[in-house]
Amino acid sequence: MDPTRRAQKLAKIVREVVGMAILRELKDPRIRNATVTYVEVSTDLRIAKVHVSVMGNPTQQQRTLQGLQSAAGFLQSKLRERVDTRYIPKLIFRLDQGVKNSIAVAQILKQVLPASSPPGSEAEETEPNSSEQQPPQPPDQDCSELSCPSPPPDPSL
Repeated sequence: MDPTRRAQKLAKIVREVVGMAILRELKDPRIRNATVTYVEVSTDLRIAKVHVSVMGNPTQQQRTLQGLQSAAGFLQSKLRERVDTRYIPKLIFRLDQGVKNSIAVAQILKQVLPASSPPGSEAEETEPNSSEQQPPQPPDQDCSELSCPSPPPDPSL
């Protein structure tokens, strides 16, 4: 079910408030290298799942999640200062594996794709049509001092 406009608006505010509080106000040594990636708010606005990306090994990630969960009350009080609703959503923290998954995909692609072929080498593998291509000029050559031939007119125009 698509979130309502109010839920989307509240999710944006939760992301801003929690993200800034993690950066500036939380003093818990367990909470390090954490970034709020996105927030899902239930349609009744009572529960907010805060997805957090944490750099580090799995032990550090679990410690950070525990620290965030223990700071949930403080973060909810910060949220109350910013939001004027009857209920402040309960914050539930989830580990976002998106960054980890994208790094894994990049490593797999690096292994599968040949690393020796630079981009643009496909054009060199095909036979060039000598009537359509001109010899490339060196980039540092100044045509004002040398006699550079003007390119032939393009017949397709």
